[in-house]
This record gives sequence, structure tokens and C-alpha cells, in this order.
Amino acid sequence: MVLRAVILIGLLPTACFGQLDFEREPINYSETEPVDRVHQLSEEIAAGSVSLQWEQKHGFLKSLLKELDVSEASQTLVFSKTSLQVSQIWPRHPRAIYFNDDVYVGWVQQGEFIEISAADPKLGGTFYSLTQRRSDAPALNRETSRCLQCHASTHTRRIPGHMVRSVFPDQSGQPVYRLGTHITEPASPMTERFGGWYVTGTHGDQRHMGNAWLADPDKSEKLDLEHGANVTDLSEFLNTSPYLTSHSDIVALLVLQHQVHVHNVLTAANHSGHLTARDAVIMDRALERDESYQSDSTRRRYQSAADKVVKALLFSGEIVLTSPIQGTSHFAEEFAAQGPFDELRRSLRQFDLERRLFRYPCSFLIYSDAFNALPEGVMSEVHQKLASILAGSDSSDEFAYLSPEDRVAISEILQQTGVILRVPESP
Repeated sequence: MVLRAVILIGLLPTACFGQLDFEREPINYSETEPVDRVHQLSEEIAAGSVSLQWEQKHGFLKSLLKELDVSEASQTLVFSKTSLQVSQIWPRHPRAIYFNDDVYVGWVQQGEFIEISAADPKLGGTFYSLTQRRSDAPALNRETSRCLQCHASTHTRRIPGHMVRSVFPDQSGQPVYRLGTHITEPASPMTERFGGWYVTGTHGDQRHMGNAWLADPDKSEKLDLEHGANVTDLSEFLNTSPYLTSHSDIVALLVLQHQVHVHNVLTAANHSGHLTARDAVIMDRALERDESYQSDSTRRRYQSAADKVVKALLFSGEIVLTSPIQGTSHFAEEFAAQGPFDELRRSLRQFDLERRLFRYPCSFLIYSDAFNALPEGVMSEVHQKLASILAGSDSSDEFAYLSPEDRVAISEILQQTGVILRVPESP
């Protein structure tokens, strides 16, 4: 599976747990055929319309990234032993993670397989493996129960999802679990991020846990945060020539952390919405109520899920940067160039990197299939709350960090790039 210090997308032994909500109607996670991009590619390969090309140095990696439209500039490196392929991972032999808006790819030198996960619009995190052996018919194999032990835990809100985890690694890359771990979310301070990862880029007086390990966990429980700060060249730590780039860009890492969080919130809201609709139908039939009836309890469940989505989309609780951040690769430029743009050439992908991650704090994942697949009961509440906040009628302290200028800009960008907020008329 992928990590505990990274974005877990890997394989663990079969877990023994009771059937969870997502394995029942109406989700039926393991029995339902995904519609995510990785599954689509799998079908294209099986049909012969697409073929993956093998090369000796990286196996199928380059070809796979090309077919999934994942940029090599998104590379981040994690050296903690938090994957099934632990024997192949240590500080001088880290795992590489590549990603785009809805796909994550994990590659290990001399690894047995490539680890892949996707954000399926309905199912949530879906997991695949691609054996790293030369073949004219490589197959993307879906993984379910072997991955869900970690990928459907409390760390992922008990839904199939991903996680970015920060650990205290020893000099072999083994996490020292007695010291605890940190799941990275918007409010996570910089000093609790990137443990077990390499980080390239400058960040001024801010400190993080990356580029460091405990030389002797029995004698010291502190990482040398100074030595790992503002690193722009990893040659001191490892030979990067086996990798597609020499970077583990801090901007890419921050985007990775953001979108993993939002993907999990969207999946939780999606599942909650479907379960709420199912329960409402059962209750309405039992009480012989009209199909159009919506109880207060049903509305509250939809609102609860929607509130979490809106907070995630608008970066609620996001830490304030105290120094400018700059990466070392072309990731920021490539990412920002994707748009979409409004008539003033503004985009939700434009970075700030001085006060906060993005210039306009509304997540680019509002354009994603995962967002658009939210059940109607949840989506209508999301639209209503977003419209209220952006119009300024919701002036609660919770969103006070959004200036009037922020709200207007986000509203205009959304409207001009195809996101029309649907607000029900007042009775």
C-alpha cells in the first residue's frame, strides 16, 4: 500500500473485519465496477487500443504516467518503510510518488509492482497493482480487501481513501511508532509535516520534519529540523539518477496533502449522502409518507456532510505561512498553467505561497468528477452554503479569513469556468 508517511496506495495482508457500510447497499464497494481513469485504462489495454511500453530502467512507469496524463514534475520521494515493498525502501532508496487530480502512482527501484490508486467518483479510493515484469500483455489488477486494512480506517474516515502520514523514521527508514505519527490535514503545523519524506525547496524560517531521521532512537527523540530545512539539492542524501527527476518539490507535496484531504472528504460525503437517501426511503415507506417528503433528520445528515465539503473546498483551518515558499521543479508552473481561467486569466490553480497555498482559496477539485458525483441531497446543501459564504451573507468567524475581495474573485472564477451555484428559491 502506499504509506503511512506518504499517500497509502498499497497492499497489506487481508484484514479480518466486519462488513462496513461501504460494502453494503447502495455502495457495494468491492462488487461494483469502478469508473475511474485507471479502470478505463485497464479496459483499453485489455481491448488492445492502448499498450504500455517497457523500458529497462523504470519498467512500465514512464508509459503508465503518459497514459494517465501524470506529470513527471509531480514527483515526491518518501523514504519511510510504509509500503508493502519495505525491503526495497530506505533513505538512500526512497519510493517515488507521482500524481494528478485523480490518480496516484507509486514506484520503487527494483520493485515487484507499481502501486496505483484513483479517486473513483462514487466508490472513493480504488487501488491497483501493475507487475513490473516485461510482458506484451501487462494487466492493471484491482486490489480490494488487501488494501482496505489501512485505506478504510479511522485515518480515512472509515471510507476507502488515501492518507498522507508524517512519521519519525530511524536511519533505516523504519517509523518509530512509539513517538507517534501525524495525519496531514489543512490545520497541521509545518513542524508536523513531511516526516519520512524528502523535501526540496525553500521555506524561510518555517521548519518541517522532512530530510531527517533519528540516528539513535534510543538516545534521541528529536529530528534535526535545521539540517533538513531549505534543501534544494538531495545529492547529500541519495543518488537521484535512478528517478525521473532529482526533486521532491515542496509545492507538489503541499498540493498532494491538500487534494488527498479533499478526496477523502468528498468520498465520505458521497457515501453519507447515498446512505441517507437509502434510509429516508425506508423510513418514508414505513411511515407511508410522500416520496417528496424530507424529514428534519434527513436534512441534518445532508447538511452535516455538506458542511465538511464546503470547509475542505474553502481551505477552512488552513495554516498561515510565515515565510515565502518556492519549489525546485517545474511543478508549480505546470500545475498553474492547467486552468481553467476566467476572462481576467484568474484560476483556482494559481499559487500564493506567501500567506497560503493558493491565491484564491477554493479547491480546484470543485471541477472534479468526485465533486460532481455528490448525491443531490448533499450537493444542493453544498451549493446553498457556498453561495451564502461567497455572497457575504454568511459572515461567521469560521470563514472570516476570506476577505470580501476573495469572495468576489472566487465567485466570478467559478461562474466563468462553468460552476454555477444552484440556490433554491425562498418559499
